[in-house]
Amino acid sequence: MKAIILAGGLGTRLSEETSLRPKPMVEIGGMPILWHIMKIYSHYGVNDFIICLGYKGYMVKEYFANYALHMSDVTFDMRKGSMEVHRNDAEEWKISLINTGETTMTGGRLRKALPHIGNDDSFCLTYGDGVSDVDIAATLAFHKSHGKRATVTAVRPSSRFGQLDLDGDDVRAFAEKPVDEGGWINGGFFVLSRDIGDYLGPDDECVWEREPLEALAREGELKSYFHDGFWQPMDTLRDRQMLEGMWECKQAPWKVWH
Repeated sequence: MKAIILAGGLGTRLSEETSLRPKPMVEIGGMPILWHIMKIYSHYGVNDFIICLGYKGYMVKEYFANYALHMSDVTFDMRKGSMEVHRNDAEEWKISLINTGETTMTGGRLRKALPHIGNDDSFCLTYGDGVSDVDIAATLAFHKSHGKRATVTAVRPSSRFGQLDLDGDDVRAFAEKPVDEGGWINGGFFVLSRDIGDYLGPDDECVWEREPLEALAREGELKSYFHDGFWQPMDTLRDRQMLEGMWECKQAPWKVWH
């Protein structure tokens, strides 16, 4: 099972941080929020990641190029030019870092990542800027049980994201950032079937949260997995400070790993 993470946006609402680094590399507790998201998936056995890069994507590449070294105890013999690794705490992750363009929309990024899915019948998709204690294994089981092409995790904060019009667990309509806020909204953490590419436009302007999800809802191919637990995006400096405070107080609900 693979997980695609959309990590290429500009993050303009967090400009205090993103003027220096891409949003997924903004740190919580000394580690990028991207790392926190990957740890959530890894806890449920998803260790194969496809990360869609854009704005300052080279920083993500440099981070993971040196990740194993940073997580190890090593001895350098400068005279011999050798390195001895004593302990390596790096996770058993396989990470594909895909350049998808600085201005590419979410659907365009997803389309460019699909060739890396391989022969898997389904895969996970999420954004590189939000954490949750959602049960990934349960979302996968739910997706397999209903046989539709897409599952979206529905959460219920009072915010400004894509609202779901639901009939049971059927998604009847999808409205991104509605005027009348409230109800269940798009929390990310999707599970998708490999033929989802049929719904994606041919160019970089395709927005996943608009035409593709709206079409899936109209055709009865979009189901919602309800999550009543913790979910929090990192859109603003205030969001980051809140998440940092939770981590420092050891009260981070998304830390499902040990």
